[in-house]
Amino acid sequence: MTNSTKTEPKKRALMAVRDYGVNLTLFRNAMSEWAGLNVTDMECLRLLFQKGVTTPSELSRFTGLTSGATTAMLDRLEKAGLIERRPNPNDRRGTLIAPAPSSAEKAASWFESARIAQDELLSSYSESELEIIADVFERFAKLWDDERRKVQTNP
Repeated sequence: MTNSTKTEPKKRALMAVRDYGVNLTLFRNAMSEWAGLNVTDMECLRLLFQKGVTTPSELSRFTGLTSGATTAMLDRLEKAGLIERRPNPNDRRGTLIAPAPSSAEKAASWFESARIAQDELLSSYSESELEIIADVFERFAKLWDDERRKVQTNP
């Protein structure tokens, strides 16, 4: 395929990626509101589920919140039973933040419909198509991580 014949499919793919990002953001916002949390609280939970354990400082960097706003966010999540604060064994004055044992199950229930819909959608593709889809998303994830690092190191 020459570059000229690739132009339209590339445009369509980039528009689809854009629309995916916009619709995912809108869905996350709606889910946050439905769960009685704000968007930053949900992003914090997402990071905690990915990392397992982190510090308030790292959450502050991730969310862009001040230390005071991060503390308020953690207070809300702790009150909702979604996180636990633990002593940091490497820093007597420090605290580690982890998802509460029941939080994964609770959050999973919020997204059950979306998980079913995702499974139905992915089940409609062949194994080779799924390999391509996985490759595209993995590459885009790396691309956005690389671009974030560029922005952070060259403000």
